[in-house]
Amino acid sequence: MRPLTDQETERLFEKLASYMGRNITHLIDRPDDPHVFRLQRERVYYVRESIAKLATSVARDKLLSVGTCLGKFTKKTGKFKLHVTALDHVAPHAKFKVWVKSNGEMPYLYGNHVVKAHVGRMSEDTPEHQGVLVYAMNDTPLVSWTTSEIVCGALMIVGFRSDGEIDGGGQEIRSYGDYGVSTS
Repeated sequence: MRPLTDQETERLFEKLASYMGRNITHLIDRPDDPHVFRLQRERVYYVRESIAKLATSVARDKLLSVGTCLGKFTKKTGKFKLHVTALDHVAPHAKFKVWVKSNGEMPYLYGNHVVKAHVGRMSEDTPEHQGVLVYAMNDTPLVSWTTSEIVCGALMIVGFRSDGEIDGGGQEIRSYGDYGVSTS
């Protein structure tokens, strides 16, 4: 487990800032409970500083995970992709939010896009092609998406498209193989 390089930190912060904006400082500046970002096997973990210091005594090949996994860097392109586990830290500070009606939750879970008819409410002034967090009407965070088309004058949503980041439609099940967990 090691600290992130400058390039890795920049990519991580770019991705987090696309959802959180300047609220990213709430993750970084925590004087009462300092946290750090650590990299282990291409995955980025958000860890308490005291626990990160203790984890240095464990061999790299023996350490599976520590803290909350925010996401991972892809092998080929080096892009950072958020995981579902990041929702607990990103959702409270998200800049743009959309609430989906209950009749739109199931179509999403089966891999479809969110359409205008399924949107209950949304944050004001959400720009086009912006990262947004999608919530159920009971304020449960579901996923992150990218706004596809928004008519700016009337704020009418035509739809959202999945950007493949936080995918509640089975991605976490497909990812269990990376951790050595059987899904059958």
